[in-house]
Amino acid sequence: MTKPNREEQLKAFGRLLDIMDVLREKCPWDKKQTNESLRANTIEETYELCEAITNGNDTDIKKELGDLLLHIVFYAKIGSEKEVFDIADVCNSICEKLIYRHPHVFGTAQADSPSSVEKSWEELKLKERGGNKTVLAGVPKALPALVKAYRIQDKARNVGFDWDKRTDVWNKVHEELSEFEAEVENGDRERMEGEFGDLIFSLINAGRLYKINPENALERTNQKFIRRFNYIEEVLNSQQKSFRESSLDEMDSLWNEAKEKGL
Repeated sequence: MTKPNREEQLKAFGRLLDIMDVLREKCPWDKKQTNESLRANTIEETYELCEAITNGNDTDIKKELGDLLLHIVFYAKIGSEKEVFDIADVCNSICEKLIYRHPHVFGTAQADSPSSVEKSWEELKLKERGGNKTVLAGVPKALPALVKAYRIQDKARNVGFDWDKRTDVWNKVHEELSEFEAEVENGDRERMEGEFGDLIFSLINAGRLYKINPENALERTNQKFIRRFNYIEEVLNSQQKSFRESSLDEMDSLWNEAKEKGL
């Protein structure tokens, strides 16, 4: 594709705004939508974008970005109808935030590494008017637990609360594993769950320290399991056998076959 110039980009965005105006006026479905009715669809569109990114499919990424952009424009349209904000307010708000939080670009501050930028970002968030009152206040409560744990740890790191040496985290992992195993022996379900959570939290911490995103790592494992399990199912189907008619040894053998095939 040819690289679009800024005029073409603004024209395309204006076209989307015009289409949104028409839909809101003339489409029965679009007319009845509210922030609350759109919320679930927005979450779904976000996950679809995440899936496209995970798959590395640029065509799907473009498509899903369009779907998500439509939702942003839709919320802004509703805001303008309520006379509380419009798309210009949305754009200006994020522009002002970006300029304020990048004093090393738009001001005289110095930042020579990504980590120093992140540290400055968190400090500025605590200072800005209407911003977060505490370090962890910016972590959305509705985040999935795995992502939330990573963001909590990352924000704590930005203010200096972290391991001196990343190898020290393994002592914590082993400690949490031992505590979980002890509660398994005791048979206390509630304490088992608590210790299991501590173990997962420590493993997420280890991933962060070794520059591994736990969400991405777990999704890769999910996809690997799906491929290998599907292989087992396909072979069993070709043999006209069900899972219940197959022994665990047979299924383990097929799993290893799938592994050898690079699935």
